[in-house]
Amino acid sequence: MKTDLSSYNNSWYQPGSKLKCLIWYVFNFVFLKASWNVFSSLKVFILKVFGAQIGKGVVIKPNVNIKYPWKLKIGNYCWIGEEVWIDNLDMVTIEDNVCISQGALLQCGNHNYKSTSFDLIVAPIYLKEGSWVGANSSVAPGVVFESHAVLSMGSVAIGTLEAYSIYQGNPAVKIKNRAFSIN
Repeated sequence: MKTDLSSYNNSWYQPGSKLKCLIWYVFNFVFLKASWNVFSSLKVFILKVFGAQIGKGVVIKPNVNIKYPWKLKIGNYCWIGEEVWIDNLDMVTIEDNVCISQGALLQCGNHNYKSTSFDLIVAPIYLKEGSWVGANSSVAPGVVFESHAVLSMGSVAIGTLEAYSIYQGNPAVKIKNRAFSIN
């Protein structure tokens, strides 16, 4: 058997109307993917207009790419760093006080390598309260970060990350527990 990309068919996947997607792509390019520092409050407003659910105190840095805001829920006091890409073909839920550091990738889609037609696979991503996605890390479809889980810089998460745990590597494995110091 061989891969036959001519038989690829993702017609079942409908993220939204073509016009809505096109208008969003323009706004995303001008306001979110912009290298100039558009105020976070304006970015949040635009994302909400397009259907995102966003709490208070959210900081969105320059050069952020969000595929479909209507498939995005962000809690209070979250930080989204420079060059983060949220490729949310499925729902991405980000609870309160979550940090997504520079260059991180949240990828809700993949392809079935066992299928000759390379079928599209999508699954949601869930980042629970206080979790942290380290710089230049990747989060695969279907991943759940339990409360206060950490994915260290440059790592790849492919499964559930336990609460108050630190993960590192490709694929990421638990290296230690997350302990807070008292200030």
